[in-house]
Amino acid sequence: MIATVTLNPSLDRTITVNGLVIDETNRWISTRLYAGGKGIDVSRAIHEMGGKTVAYGFVGGVAGRTVEILLDEEGVPFSFTPIEQETRTNYIISDTSTGRQTRIDAPGPRISKREFERFHSKMRRISPRPELMVVGGSIPPGLSGETYYDIISEAKDFGIRCMLDSEGKWLEAGIKAGPFLVKSNVHETEMLVDREIPDEAAIVEVARSLVGGGTDIAVITQGKDGIIAATGDEVIKAVPPEVKVKSTVGAGDCLIAGMAIKMARGKQLLEACRLATAMGTACVLTPGTELCHRADVERLLPQIMVWQMSDGEWHSVE
Repeated sequence: MIATVTLNPSLDRTITVNGLVIDETNRWISTRLYAGGKGIDVSRAIHEMGGKTVAYGFVGGVAGRTVEILLDEEGVPFSFTPIEQETRTNYIISDTSTGRQTRIDAPGPRISKREFERFHSKMRRISPRPELMVVGGSIPPGLSGETYYDIISEAKDFGIRCMLDSEGKWLEAGIKAGPFLVKSNVHETEMLVDREIPDEAAIVEVARSLVGGGTDIAVITQGKDGIIAATGDEVIKAVPPEVKVKSTVGAGDCLIAGMAIKMARGKQLLEACRLATAMGTACVLTPGTELCHRADVERLLPQIMVWQMSDGEWHSVE
C-alpha cells in the first residue's frame, strides 16, 4: 500500500471560458469540481492504475466534505483528520481560445496544535505499514515550515520510505531529512540549489549532487522534455512523444504516482521512469485536474524513449 499525505488539500474548481477578457463580464462554458492537493492527486492516479493507496491529511467545512464525497465517488480510499476551519478552494481558469490556464490558489486553513496532534497520532497507528509514503505540496498556516522534515524523519524511524514533492522552503527543509526519493522540476531545483541549471549536463550534475545524505533517488522533471533520475549508481532519462496538451495541472503528481507504483513493487528505476513519464504525459491529455486515464497510459508506454548514462554518454534502452 502507498500512503499519501496532503497537509493542505483543496477543492479545485475548473472554469472553462472561450476568450478571457480582463475587466469584462466573462461567461463560463463549463465548470467542474475535483478533489485536489499533491498527495490526493497521487492517490487518485495510483487508484486509476489499479494500485492500493490511502490518502491522509486534513479536511474541514463544506469544501472538505465535498473533497471526501468526490474521492468516494472515484473509489479512492482516504482517512482524513477533521479540522475546524474550511478546506481551501482553488480556481483554475482554462481559456479555450488561447490554450492558457490561470490558477488562483488559496493559502489554506490554519491548523491548530490539537488538530495536528490528532493527525500525528493517526499516522503513528497506520497498519499495515505502507511500502511507501508520498508527502508534498504546501504546508498550511499554523504548521511549522519544518513539518516535512519531522514527518519524513519519523517515518524513517518506522522503516517507511518517503517520497517528497514540494517546493521552496518546504522542499529545502524536507530534503534535509533524507527522503528515499525527491522530485522537483527545473525551476524548483534552481531555487533549491540557488543557481541556474542551463542544460541537460547541469541537470545530471545537480541530480547526482542531491543523492546522498540519506536520499536515494533524485528526479528532475523538464516538462515536454521528460525526466532525469539519478541514484548513486545510475542515471536514467525518459522522454515522452509529442502530444497535444489540454492541461498541465496534476502532471507532476501523476508522474510521482508512477514512480511510487513501481518502487513499491521493488522494480528497477528504469521501469519506474518509463511508467512515470507515461502517466505524466497521459495527464496533459485531459482537461482541468482530471489526471491521467489508464487507457492513455498503456497506449503511451511503448512510445516512451528511455536512455541510461554510461561513461558520460547516453545509451538507448529498449
